This record gives sequence, C-alpha cells and structure tokens, in this order.
Amino acid sequence: MLKDLKWKVGGAQGEGIDSTGEIFAITLNRMGYYLFSYRHFMSLIKGGHTNYKVRISSEPVNYHGDDLDILLAFDQRTIDENFHELKDGSILIYESSKMKDVALPEQGKKVNVCPIPIYEIAQQLGNSIMKNMVAAGASCAAVGLEPNIFHEVIEGIFKKKGENIINSNKEAIQKGYDYYKENFNHKLELPKIKGEKNKNLFMTGNEGIGLGALTAGCRYLAAYPITPATEIMYNALAHFPKFGGKIMQAEDEIAACLMAIGGNYAGVRSMTSTSGPGLSLMMEALGLAGISETPLVIVDVQRGGPATGLPTKTEQSDINEMIYGSHGEIPRIVMTPSTADEAYYYIQHAFNLAEKYQVPVLVGTDMFVGMSKKSVADIDFNKIKIDRGQIVTEEDLQKIEKGMFKRYNLETQTGVSPRSIPGQDNGRYVALGNEHEETGYEIEDTETRVKMMDKRMKKLDQFDPTELGIYYSGENQFDTVLIGFGSTYAQIDEAYQELKEKSEKVAHIQIKVVHPFPAKFVKEKLAKAKNVFVIDNNATGQLRNLIQKEVGYHEKITSILKYDGDPIKVKEIVSGVLGKGVKA
Repeated sequence: MLKDLKWKVGGAQGEGIDSTGEIFAITLNRMGYYLFSYRHFMSLIKGGHTNYKVRISSEPVNYHGDDLDILLAFDQRTIDENFHELKDGSILIYESSKMKDVALPEQGKKVNVCPIPIYEIAQQLGNSIMKNMVAAGASCAAVGLEPNIFHEVIEGIFKKKGENIINSNKEAIQKGYDYYKENFNHKLELPKIKGEKNKNLFMTGNEGIGLGALTAGCRYLAAYPITPATEIMYNALAHFPKFGGKIMQAEDEIAACLMAIGGNYAGVRSMTSTSGPGLSLMMEALGLAGISETPLVIVDVQRGGPATGLPTKTEQSDINEMIYGSHGEIPRIVMTPSTADEAYYYIQHAFNLAEKYQVPVLVGTDMFVGMSKKSVADIDFNKIKIDRGQIVTEEDLQKIEKGMFKRYNLETQTGVSPRSIPGQDNGRYVALGNEHEETGYEIEDTETRVKMMDKRMKKLDQFDPTELGIYYSGENQFDTVLIGFGSTYAQIDEAYQELKEKSEKVAHIQIKVVHPFPAKFVKEKLAKAKNVFVIDNNATGQLRNLIQKEVGYHEKITSILKYDGDPIKVKEIVSGVLGKGVKA
C-alpha cells in the first residue's frame, strides 16, 4: 500500500481537463482523504497543454509531489511532457480512439499501459463531452474504488440540468469503470484513512484570502482582474454581499488601490488584490497610504515576471518590490503565508496590524499557494480577534477646541496617534499626500518635516515579526540550515526529512514575515550552522540578499534557485544541498 498516491490528467486546454481533475479530487476529499492539487496551464483560452495533478494522502499535504503513480493522457503531448514523473509500477491510461500510434519515451521503467477509447465510449452515450466522466470512472477502477462514490458530486454539479443529465453522467462513469475492470488487472491501492472520516474543506489560497478577509470584518474589496489574483475578487463577489460587503471592479490597479485607501479612511475595512504588474502601478498610492497614515491591505499573488512575463506560472520575485516599492520612505509590514489555511489566518492578522500601526500591510502569496487546492481539516473562525487599533472616542473629541483635532499628534511614544472616522463630531481632518503638521495641513518647514518622518518611522519599533510565527524544525546542534519563505515550505520540509534520513544534520527555517525582518531569530540560528542554503523561486536570490543584508554570514550562504515558472521540487532541493547549490 502506498503512503500516498499521485494522479494526473492532461490534455489540450479548453477540453475539460480541469473538470476531470476537480470531480476526481472533490470526490476523494469528501471521502475523507487529504489532498493537494496543482494546476499547470498556459495563458491561452483554448489550445496548448494543461494538466491537473492530485496528491492523495491519509495525512495533511501541502505539495503535489515530485513523482507520479497514475497518468491519464488525452493527447500525445501529455505523455511527452509528463511521462518522466511516472514511477516503476505506475499506470498510464491514455485515450486510444484518437491516439492510434502512441509514442512512449524509453526511460527504463516499468509502466503499465492501459489504452481506453474514452471518446468513443462517450459518443456511444450520446455526447463526447462526457469523456471526462468516462475518464473519472476508469481512474476510479485503477485505484480500487466503486463508481458510486462520484454520485453525490455529480448530483451537486448537475442538479440544475435535470435527472437525465445526472443519469447520463453517472452512466459515463460506470462505463469507464467497467471498461478498465474488464480489460486491465493493474490496480494501485489508496492509503487507508486513519480514524474517523475527515470532513475537510477543499480550498485554494485565494479562497483562503477571501474567506479570511470576510472573517476579519473586511467589507470592501476594490480590484482589477489579473491572473493569478482574480479568484480573490470572484470569491469576495460570491460572499461579501451576503454580509453587507461591496466589490468594485476598478478601471485599473491605480484606481483599485486608491479606492481601498478611501474605504479604510471612511472606517470600513478595505483591501485590494493584485499580482506583480498591478502592484507596480500601485506604488504612488502606497506612498499616499504611508504619509496619510491610512490603514491599507494589499494582497500580491506573485507570478513569473518581468512585465507580462508568465501570467499563469509561479514565482517569488516580488520581495524587493513589496519591501522597497514606492518613492520615499514609509513603514510597512510584508508577510508571506505558506499554505492556503495559513493565508486564511494571515489576512486577518494583516487587517489588525494595518489598523493597529496605521500602515500598509502587504500579503505576498504566489500562484502556487493562490491557485492550488488543499484539504483543510479545520478553520477556527474565532482564533483571531478583531483589533481596530486606536480610534478616538466621541468624549475625547468633545474636549478638543473645534477644528483642532490633531490627527497626527506628535505627542505619542509609539508613533501611532488615534484616528477619527468621518462623521464623528469634531473629528474632521485633512488627509494629505503632502507633508503636513499635526492637524493635517500642508507644511514645508524642515523642523516639522523631521518630526513627522520620525513619528511615522518609529511605528514598527514595537512590532516583533516573530509574533506571527516563524517556522523552525531541527535539533539544537546542526551543520546545515535550509531557509525559505512562503510557498516553498512543503518542499523544503520534505527535503529536510529526506536529508535527515541520509544522516545529514539539518534544520529548516521558514520565514513568515520578511519585513520587518526577524533578524535576531535568524542570526542566532545561522551562527550555529556551517552551511546555509536559501531556497528562492527567483533568479537573483532575493531572500538570500535580504538575509545577507540583515544578518550577514555571507560566506556561509548558498542559493538554490528555481525560476522557470514551475514550483521547486523536493529532489531539486536535496540535490542542491548535496551538490552545494549555487554560490552567491
């Protein structure tokens, strides 16, 4: 029996490949398995290659895996591009009614080849579109499950289309199942579910962001559609209005960011979501939030750059932009959650921190976290309490001379001064993009300028980046440290376990807040290490450069880099460590 099973379906984009994967994955999730699914697709509406990979386990998983047990191929290209992942003893199911002369790579591995006329079976049932259900049925037989497990999912998907459509799809699954059972003996067993059947959510990081924002009290999202962040807006559109929330599709990212600033100024928890190119357009508005001390939450779902780059591929190349972007100097917080469920909690922290410190907070995920789906065992809606920060009371406003509310009061030890909400009597103030004095009016004198800059820049002196957690795994004594941030967590963790099995003395650090940087914690760990490997999904080692800037140890640090658009693999990390990576 396998400890987990990895299944992939591939074919031409626009042919329902994702639907096949979704039906298979949702069904197994409802059975109580833990899943992680990853979509590979091109920035085309139709055509090109796409695939959907699912890792099925009895324990939580956060990565789809390096290798493959079952490949379901609708075209030759799927075999050409994915056959190398198949293990010895694996299964290749391919569509044989259109693929008459299949070419298999010679790679010296034993693969059980199972040709099935999927299109023909679907056409015999009256509609070739049901090929997805035929394929799902064949996959069901290959892993030893009964076809009726799909019935509930099918009924849910097609309930608006009537009984005939529901029954036709059920029949298609049965036909695919029967064909496989009658013609092939190859079967791989799924891992056994431990304990009681799990009732897991099956969600993406983008869905985690949307749900977490709603839980945090966010009621306004302004955004411009951009892959891979658009799903956040769609998720908010589906749920925010039920709770009095509003969604605004702006004309561009500049307007979206300004609208979010305006919503927060008005007292409504507001946010915007984007990807790298959109974040670039928001830079001037980011400075406005900083100088006007208006809370702001921005989600950046990173993708391959620069420019349009690789819109449907993953990368971690926006660290510098998130930390240093915008002209001038403003305090900000940049957090990098590692998983879909962590994204749910961290967006809630983001709203609390934005209002507590009255600064922009950027939440940096990427396409791998944003658009991959995983089984989430439990979500605690009460784990993080809402903290609106310092809002001036009506009583305090009445004690102030009319028109003299000092929104930017310099007499504060923390740099954070109470804000008013529009409509509070005697709480009016001017929120300028120009430098200003305590009540908000424009100034240019040097003394006030310095005082205002000092006020703003000391806000985060009281913020400890480790209060949101920094992942560490390892013994007190070690030779090698693996460091990553964001979505590389699962692969680094699996590489860490593999290296331990090879008797390597190794530790793993995953940084959850990259700015302000948790320098003290990282420095203490690096001081003990002989070798430090920093895993970056970018070409220039942006995290490595940040670590060297903040804590030093240049001579110890080596990069392991990946920037081809695909998530880094476990074996690439292991071979990078054993082969000593890329020297800085």
